[in-house]
Amino acid sequence: MQEDFLHYLWKFKKYAFAKAKTTTGLPITLVARGQHNELSGPDFFNASLHIGDQLWAGNVEIHLKSSDWYAHHHESDPAYDNVILHVVWEHDVEIYRANNDAIPTLVLKDYVSPQALNNYKKLFANQSQKWINCDVDIKRVPAMIEENWLERLYFERLARKTDLIKPLLEMVNNDWEATFFILLLKGFGTKINASSFQSIGEKLPFSVIRKCAPEPFKLEALLLGMANLLPEDTIDSYPMQLQGEFEFILHKFALDSSGILPVQFFKLRPDNFPTIRLSQIAQLYHKHPNLFSKVMTVKSVEELYLLFDIKASLYWDTHYSFGKEQKKRVKKLTKSFVDILLINAVLPLRFYYSQYLGKDEGELLLKMIQTIKPEKNSVIKKFEQIRAKTKNAQETQALLELKSQYCDVNKCLSCAIGNFLIANN
Repeated sequence: MQEDFLHYLWKFKKYAFAKAKTTTGLPITLVARGQHNELSGPDFFNASLHIGDQLWAGNVEIHLKSSDWYAHHHESDPAYDNVILHVVWEHDVEIYRANNDAIPTLVLKDYVSPQALNNYKKLFANQSQKWINCDVDIKRVPAMIEENWLERLYFERLARKTDLIKPLLEMVNNDWEATFFILLLKGFGTKINASSFQSIGEKLPFSVIRKCAPEPFKLEALLLGMANLLPEDTIDSYPMQLQGEFEFILHKFALDSSGILPVQFFKLRPDNFPTIRLSQIAQLYHKHPNLFSKVMTVKSVEELYLLFDIKASLYWDTHYSFGKEQKKRVKKLTKSFVDILLINAVLPLRFYYSQYLGKDEGELLLKMIQTIKPEKNSVIKKFEQIRAKTKNAQETQALLELKSQYCDVNKCLSCAIGNFLIANN
């Protein structure tokens, strides 16, 4: 038995509250359960209830045992002076405030249905043998409950993705274009080079990007040079020209290329080589120097695909790295790669920007993410083994949020799926 189960019972009234009485036999009539407090202090603030003929307003504290009140030293903590009801599973001692007034106690186990208790125990049983606690029963959850929950989880995930945006925005003095450039660079770096590419974006004043954007060769030289990818000893004319251009730009704008995290090629597919990705983003900003303004106004994913319809410069048609010629192949951004950028950079920033403007774009963002194909990874594959096949990226993003923020930390009692399985046989 965990204390959060008692929080769940009180918060969602999953007990026979119409019959509830204190340990001294006084009837309890709930007016307002209070606001759940997940920080320090009493568990529910601003509750309201009748105990006997008296109306009380104050806080509610919840423990497994009454004696936990003293184990946690609440009797000497002024924050608990306004507790009007002590809710416990087992009553083993009377409790008192600092002024020696007795605090009424409700013993929840006397009013909880055996079914709910058995369902709770079943959900958390044999955890080491299960991928997630509800992996056997999740298929029993009605589609409507799951769909509504996954929609909410998607917006929770969007909100978490925006945690990176605020400090970036402050770092570049509220320049949204510069912030978007850094986020996109991180996305172009994929998992392996995300931090390195982000460090390039943070090191470069976006004013320099704006000045170089009209000439893609200059922008490519700048990005490849900042990434320390330009070979110093080469007979290949193209990197020699890039190196000369980079040194000129470095001197002209008094740039500092130190402190950039090193890029990696190891374990990368050639299409994800940093040389290719940096050339592509140089071409992207040459084509759309005010990219942020454009992505914040489009109304569909199809329009976004058109914006990201770019390819690396001609040299990379026959190269993946400098000096090693390969069979000709145009290095365009694939739709699947653009989807990753939309999921991890474009839509989170648009969500944050709409909040900044005081606009509600929830429906539009939902429509956009539901247009994108579902992601493929080991977590989604496992979910598809225990529930229905995923339909779009909104669902896969929500399932990733569910797994990391709820399943992995046993927050079943804060999950609509877990709530349903406890309440229903």
